[in-house]
Amino acid sequence: MKYLGIDSSRPRIAVFDLTGCQGCELQLANKEETLADFLNAVEVVQFREISSATTTSYDIAFIDGCVSRADEVERLQTIRERAAMVVALGSCACFGGVSRLKNDYDLDAAKREVYGTLKIDTEPVRAVDEVIHVDFKIPGCPVTKDEVERIVQHLVWDVPYHFPSYPVCLECKQRFTVCTFDTGQLCLGSITRAGCGAPCPAAGLGCWGCRGPAVEANIEEFRTMVKERDYADDEVAERLHFFGGFEEAQ
Repeated sequence: MKYLGIDSSRPRIAVFDLTGCQGCELQLANKEETLADFLNAVEVVQFREISSATTTSYDIAFIDGCVSRADEVERLQTIRERAAMVVALGSCACFGGVSRLKNDYDLDAAKREVYGTLKIDTEPVRAVDEVIHVDFKIPGCPVTKDEVERIVQHLVWDVPYHFPSYPVCLECKQRFTVCTFDTGQLCLGSITRAGCGAPCPAAGLGCWGCRGPAVEANIEEFRTMVKERDYADDEVAERLHFFGGFEEAQ
């Protein structure tokens, strides 16, 4: 039953982690001033970072981390069967993240060099949607708690929400942040999807593109701009490649 368009029952939420640092999960438990309201809106039935409880029954599954082992593939398939909705949480889940860099190397040779003859279960890194169907993606490294809360409101109560189509550069201007290009740093803010609040440029660091490309990102103009500033091709390629979000743009 719904009252004023709001379902009277709280959706059952489960949070799962694959290969990654679990920083996006920690973001969900941060920001104490809204945590109580967040937890009142949903019923958290599985979330390893905050509880030892486990379950096989949930409505929405949040997946943190990328896929790098065969057992993670099987686990994801099981989660997909049980969940009405699957949400990829963070850059690792959305794009493969930093771990995807290992795909550039000979994994067999690396395993022999580091582990010798020991059996190590590792595969080329994939994003979650390369293994199962994903209903919603929340990019970022880590995700932004404010954005996650708004998206949960969207998923639970159908409160309108749209990812920003503009790039991080606009958020820098809104914060009166000095352009990091003017301080001599390479920055992907002109082509990266906004929504994070531009904390890296505000701290004096060029954007690394953890949220992936903005809508209609002008990659060619970006390449022209960095070439005019004499940035090396390999430095630009490394920045675009770092989180995996710009793979199709390269």
